[in-house]
Amino acid sequence: MRADVRQVADGAYLVHGNNTNWVILTDGDAATLVDTGYPGDRQLVLDSLAEVGSSPKAVQAVLITHAHNDHLGSAAYLHRTYGTPVYLHQAEVPHARREFLQQVTVGAVLRNVWRPGVLPWLVHVLRAGGTEQHPVTAAEAFPTEGALDLPGRPVPVHTPGHTDGHAAYHLPDLGIVISGDALVSGHATSRLRGPQLLPAMFDHARARAADSLDLIARLDGDILLPGHGPVHHGSVREAAEQARDRAR
Repeated sequence: MRADVRQVADGAYLVHGNNTNWVILTDGDAATLVDTGYPGDRQLVLDSLAEVGSSPKAVQAVLITHAHNDHLGSAAYLHRTYGTPVYLHQAEVPHARREFLQQVTVGAVLRNVWRPGVLPWLVHVLRAGGTEQHPVTAAEAFPTEGALDLPGRPVPVHTPGHTDGHAAYHLPDLGIVISGDALVSGHATSRLRGPQLLPAMFDHARARAADSLDLIARLDGDILLPGHGPVHHGSVREAAEQARDRAR
């Protein structure tokens, strides 16, 4: 399988891996990598960097939306191999270090295995290394408030609920919001298409996840890059409102 790399704006790429996405922001050959897929997506991550004219050595930092295995997959590898710093919201740092785990349990998945798409998704998770743990012991909180001095100048926005320290990233100059799992446009276990919350079993605190849609709605943008599903073109505010309505 090849990673599906889609350029969405100058220096901004959404990459579709195995049932999960990551984002590459470039400035020349330097790059910021937002999320890293499943552990089994490592070669796809490396290939996608090459496809946009960068390389793992040129990645200035890995930014993680949240420390679930399908987003944290190769972060520890990149830090260990290339010394790449890995940044998250301060509330998510101990999660990345695996001092605790806020992830859907096997029991919860089994209780929902009758739902359409859940069993094929579970088989995929097992094949992609989704039950492995690759803690990022060197994970750090964002080094500054506001825009980060990295390619793309992303601005972290705390959007708790899916996990306590989930963060979206706003690129105001490009009108882009990287929403991670706080707002998605599809998922293997969902029958819905378009802006939505993930199925409730995936959220650590469902009410807070719904409230965080209001935070996303305040961000100016017309390109939404979610952690799952295709790019969404159109008002980010309206996308968040649609997801809020669906959650009700």
